[in-house]
Parts: sequence; C-alpha cells; structure tokens
Amino acid sequence: MSIVFIRAIILYIIVIFSVRIMGKRQIGELQPSELVITILVSNIATLPLEDLNIPLTMGILPILSLVCFEVLMSWVTMKSKKIRHIVSGTPKVIIRDGILDQKVIKDLRYSVDDIMTSLRSNNIFDISQVQYAVVETNGSVSVYEKYPYRNTTNMDMCIQGKSSDPPVIIIADGKIVPQGLIDVGLDRKWATDILERKHLRESDVFLMIADKEGDYTLIKRSMSDGKS
Repeated sequence: MSIVFIRAIILYIIVIFSVRIMGKRQIGELQPSELVITILVSNIATLPLEDLNIPLTMGILPILSLVCFEVLMSWVTMKSKKIRHIVSGTPKVIIRDGILDQKVIKDLRYSVDDIMTSLRSNNIFDISQVQYAVVETNGSVSVYEKYPYRNTTNMDMCIQGKSSDPPVIIIADGKIVPQGLIDVGLDRKWATDILERKHLRESDVFLMIADKEGDYTLIKRSMSDGKS
C-alpha cells in the first residue's frame, strides 16, 4: 500500500510539472495537439499505479518524452505558419452580417444547437444581431456584434477619465501578502496603520484589497471559523 502511495505522489508531481511546462490553459482553450498530449499523459500516469510490476520509470519517461515533444512542436508551429495550420487548423467564419454560412457549418459538423449555445454564452439570443462569428482553432466561438447591439463605452458617451490598475489582495486569510503591497506601491506600515485605526490584527482580517490610490475594502473574519 505504501508503494502505491509513493508512486502516486511521484507521478502526481511529474504530471503537475509537465502541465506547468505546457502552459496554463483551461481544458476548453487547449489546441488539438495539447489535448491529445494531456489525455496521453493522464493515461500513462495510471499504468504504474494499476500494475506494480511496471517500473515507475516506464511511466515517467513517456510522460517527459511527450511533454518535450509538445514543447518542440509548439516552437515549430510558432515558427512555421504552414505546420501550425496542419496541426491546429485555421479559424472558420460561420456568420457574416447575420447570415449563417451553412457550408462551413456542415464541414465543421456543427448543429444548430451548437451554434445557439455558443451565441448564448456570448449573451446573444438573436443571430441577426451578429456581424461576424468565428470558430477558433480550440473550438470556442468569437462573436462580433452589429453596431446597434454593442455595449456603450465611456468613449461613446464622451466620458473623460483615466485608466488604472485594478485592486489587488493585500491581506488574505489573516496574512499580509507582500507582493500585493509591492504591486500597488504601498508598504506594510500603511496596512498596519489601517488595522490599528480599526483595532484589528492581521489574523482578524479575512480579505483586504486595495488600489494604488490607497482606496481599500476590508472584510473581517467571521467568528464561526474559530479564529480571532
């Protein structure tokens, strides 16, 4: 039993390491080649766990080999547009000026339900509101609405203002986050001064966020978690 546990921990670390090398993506954002590698890695990792007679290296080496191959292919496809199109395919336009391209949809084997589901995920329920829709190489659908249906922006309303970075986490679960303070150009003394004014300790704070202007939001820890 202990051997299975040790093998599981080792393979877990190897798989996590492999996924990190391949880059951070959600499952729905994976290119076809990346999805294939992910499936193969998960399947190979289970073999040494199911059969203890299989050496652990017979699981680790194929995983690392596949990841190295994927990294190499990523570099090759980045350099060669032709190979990139062969491996990942090309985006396909399915809607132009509110009109479905039925030939492309048939080639993609998309059903009407597939199309409407994708449009609804973009908060569009009427296909006539779409100026342009593209099926990306990872299968997601990008939608560009017709002008009357686009969201109004500050520029449209001639509203003046300045761009600024969003607030970041300063205190998380009772501990100050040093990187958060660095990101907004504040220091620990600024945070501790606020806590003193509110008669709080770090451990009393569940979450605190702040921006570069020093504006902050503070949420105290509830008493139900047993900490103070």
